Amino acid sequence: MEKSALQIARAAYQPKLPKALKGAVKAKEGKATESVGNQKEIKELFPNTYGMPVVEFVPAESENNEAVNVGVILSGGQAPGGHNVISGLFDGVKSLNKESKLYGFLMGPGGLVDHKYMEITDELIDEYRNTGGFDIIGSGRTKLEKVDQFEKGIEILRKLGIKALVIIGGDDSNTNACVLAEYYAAKKYGVQVIGCPKTIDGDLKNEQIETSFGFDTACKTYSELIGNIQRDCNSSRKYWHFIKVMGRSASHIALECALQTQPNVCLVSEEVEQKQMTLDDVVTLIAKAVADRAEDGNNYGTVIVPEGIIEFIPAIKKLIAQLNEVLTDPATGEPREFASAEEQIAFVKSSIEADNLAVLESLPADVARQLCLDRDPHGNVQVSLIETEKLLSRMVDTKLKQWKSEGKYCGKFSAQHHFFGYEGRCAAPSNYDADYCYSLGYNASRLIASGKTGYMSIVKNTTAPADEWVPGGVPITMMMNIERRNGANKPVIRKALVELDGAPFKYYASHRDVWARKTSYVYPGPIQYFGPTEVCDRCTLTLALEQGKK
Repeated sequence: MEKSALQIARAAYQPKLPKALKGAVKAKEGKATESVGNQKEIKELFPNTYGMPVVEFVPAESENNEAVNVGVILSGGQAPGGHNVISGLFDGVKSLNKESKLYGFLMGPGGLVDHKYMEITDELIDEYRNTGGFDIIGSGRTKLEKVDQFEKGIEILRKLGIKALVIIGGDDSNTNACVLAEYYAAKKYGVQVIGCPKTIDGDLKNEQIETSFGFDTACKTYSELIGNIQRDCNSSRKYWHFIKVMGRSASHIALECALQTQPNVCLVSEEVEQKQMTLDDVVTLIAKAVADRAEDGNNYGTVIVPEGIIEFIPAIKKLIAQLNEVLTDPATGEPREFASAEEQIAFVKSSIEADNLAVLESLPADVARQLCLDRDPHGNVQVSLIETEKLLSRMVDTKLKQWKSEGKYCGKFSAQHHFFGYEGRCAAPSNYDADYCYSLGYNASRLIASGKTGYMSIVKNTTAPADEWVPGGVPITMMMNIERRNGANKPVIRKALVELDGAPFKYYASHRDVWARKTSYVYPGPIQYFGPTEVCDRCTLTLALEQGKK
């Protein structure tokens, strides 16, 4: 594989480890835990992995150094730093015993089920240290939730002598890891399952998980691009730029990018839902900022839009929830099949409640059609395919024309559109993510050596220098509750939404009125790898505000 000059330079970077992981460790156990919700139901579903304690690794005189074969899976969408989790895991198991082996299952959980794998060697891992992407073994979205999948998996695990499996993924992937850990524990198969918290959306976090890996790099990448657009915007002074960023279930990316770049408007889905805003309310909010800036002679600006905002508008959220229900076959749990698009639309309109039908028919025809037709492999509405940034700018234009007809001065309005998604998923990890991911992987090797299963690798105190980070593990069941998914109640890890009473949102809310009218843009520039520590190694503003470090 040919390397760029940057990749050659980055290969020499040695990720920093917490002091606690630099020698022999032992697990210091806390009190028994319980799930964040539905304790009785979760305990009944996970009797072998429920109630385990949170653990923290502390120095020890010696540790278990028996050779162990480990498997690793990259699951779900890509996030910067995945290769460093694997390199940390590789170095960690080898540091315990050089005879240990690490096997990567190819193209996600499907590789475990289909017995597709490769051994990860020194030569291979050295090609991927500190690089973006998941291409060392690939990723996939196969869900591990059926007994026949678990049994197919155990066949190859036994063949390779694998005693522990590390699943690197988001909330759904780690929910599957928990289910797999429980199954193997109940069957006494002797295979440990460990999770690692990945998602650039930032919604896999809680009191134990400070941040999910990839979020830092993605936000810095998107903020660089938004800053570039804002500089252009402030140069040509003739366009309003509507910028959609990733974040279907939560607005963490939008909020962090707003904190870094200070746009004129940033929509936060969670606030829209709390205030029971309609689509017209959202449009009016943006149109007012456009009109106010026009009064000052500024016919330009920037609007940051989280990709899932449509789903947070209460009336549309209720509609989408019923669409997910009626388009799922209750007998199989799979998406219903239709002979044609028109048949599917007719079925939807005849099956949903009258108020939901009224909402559907109030939407632009192309958006309504998209809601009825486009489904993901699990039968859910593909909200990310809705061009929300274009929908909003189109409706803002209509609103401004209405106001002009009523005699209100609104200036000139011309829009440009952007969606930043893939641009950040495989970016080369920032120093923070390079260090954090390496520590998560190395830490996972210690959870394995300690005999843990059904745990997620965690590293805390990450606003401090890496030497002071605190490694450990949290039982995955601790983060679970019961939610309605595709017409059935299922155990899932609770997603972390933007907290409207939290420090990051409060900081934004206290500044947004000024940013809305005054051109206050910040241009973060590209991710810096080499230079002053305060530039290169700093964490996200979200995390700093949450920890009271700003």
